[in-house]
Amino acid sequence: MSVYLGIDIGTSGTKTLVARPEGTVLATATAEHPSYFPQPGWSEQDPEDWWRSTVQSVQAALAKAGVSGREVKGIGLSGQMHGSVFVDKSNTVLRRALLWNDQRTEAECHEIEDRAGGREALIRLVSNPAFTGFTAPKILWVRKHEPGIYERTHKILLPKDYIRLRLTGGYFTEVSDASGTLLLDVQQRRWSDTLLSKLDISRDLLPECRESEEVTGQVTAAAAGELGVPAGTPVVGGAGDQAASAVGNGIVRPGILSATMGTSGVIFAHSEEPQTHPQGKVHTMCHAVRGKWHMMGVVLSAGGSLQWFRNQFAHAEADLARLRQVDPYDLILAEAAQVPPGAEGLFFLPYLTGERHPHPDPEARGAWIGLTVRHGWKHLARAVVEGATFAMRDCLEVMRGLGITAEQIRLSGGGARSPFWRELQADIYGQKVALINAQEGPAYGVALLAMVGVGEYNSVPEACSAIRVTEEIHPREELRRQYDRIYAQYARFYDALQKEFRGIAALAR
Repeated sequence: MSVYLGIDIGTSGTKTLVARPEGTVLATATAEHPSYFPQPGWSEQDPEDWWRSTVQSVQAALAKAGVSGREVKGIGLSGQMHGSVFVDKSNTVLRRALLWNDQRTEAECHEIEDRAGGREALIRLVSNPAFTGFTAPKILWVRKHEPGIYERTHKILLPKDYIRLRLTGGYFTEVSDASGTLLLDVQQRRWSDTLLSKLDISRDLLPECRESEEVTGQVTAAAAGELGVPAGTPVVGGAGDQAASAVGNGIVRPGILSATMGTSGVIFAHSEEPQTHPQGKVHTMCHAVRGKWHMMGVVLSAGGSLQWFRNQFAHAEADLARLRQVDPYDLILAEAAQVPPGAEGLFFLPYLTGERHPHPDPEARGAWIGLTVRHGWKHLARAVVEGATFAMRDCLEVMRGLGITAEQIRLSGGGARSPFWRELQADIYGQKVALINAQEGPAYGVALLAMVGVGEYNSVPEACSAIRVTEEIHPREELRRQYDRIYAQYARFYDALQKEFRGIAALAR
């Protein structure tokens, strides 16, 4: 039996997936790793924890699949984007990695735009504006605040590429993840020497950049001994988590979009050519499909808003869920479904960790708006679910304004598991949504990339041919019209409150 591994280094843990060449998933396993928050707005992880969770999840997934590690023919890597790992010449990690949701670099973002000649000039160079979560401002922050560490740095790696280093001993990345560093010329699919020069960052600090399905090295004898896979197993470039998830969802041709409602929410569209928004209201990045690109709108606290609501306000539901041995989210959503659309005039802004698209604002704040004595717990819950979905529609509307159209939107993440939330998304997006037979996310996508890399398939679209639609949900026309009116009100809130958010943030310092 031949099998392939997809390894996804996520924010809460590492997931390993074992798949057969025809795409059948045999098993998955996840091992958690911790996060650290040394100051408000700071978010870090220890790369050694990633390696530990990688070893644990690989061993567990192979055991669950009932296959020997000797059968592994290729490995694909995915991971949380934008994180920064600083290693010295001996490959020792010099500090904990700064993560995608770390917000300490606002000053460095302004510095990058100034050095580039303004936001529009920066977008012309790398197709995106500077965001606090991106890698480049993290590099400038470390150089400014921790010069001793910067001087000792030999390479700066993304999370999955540190795991590649541990697997193969090589310094490589690939174009989809590199797009999120703010240092890649996305249109030309190579490091931007122009911007690197403007920022005084040596290109030698960066790994070699390849296409996503290319083999970047082989598993060393030392790593093979820890994981239980053969030495010499090929490791392909892989992809950043969002591009990897898109491959796993079959978003590899025009006309199909995906809406992933996880902790963050992502609207993802395949693009045959690089196309940018002049103000950077959505990302433009290289796809994990060779020679293709994608547009991506990111909502930082989509499903994360419902998780926050569960943790803070649904203690009774959590207790009941444990008693009944059911998912507490199912109970929350069942209560929310009893409330009329629009939650009787109650709105929720899901900016609990700032926002990225289409409002790039680390100081944006969450809020319920429209509270009256009429509203109760169920209204609050429905408003949270609707608010997260409205924020996703914000991104969708930007793409529509750029001429992106879709015959269907494929759903994944927590928002795809609930029939209520699936229908809500169809009604709010005003468009047909669909479920597919593959729901394993980034780990599945990079397992497919590994299959392409070792020759099981000739291309990524060919590897995705087994992904098919299992259910379609059409918008209910009356509710679609009703939500169009409700969304029109929601869409005015950010502009009305933008200055107030800055004042609130200043008070909290």
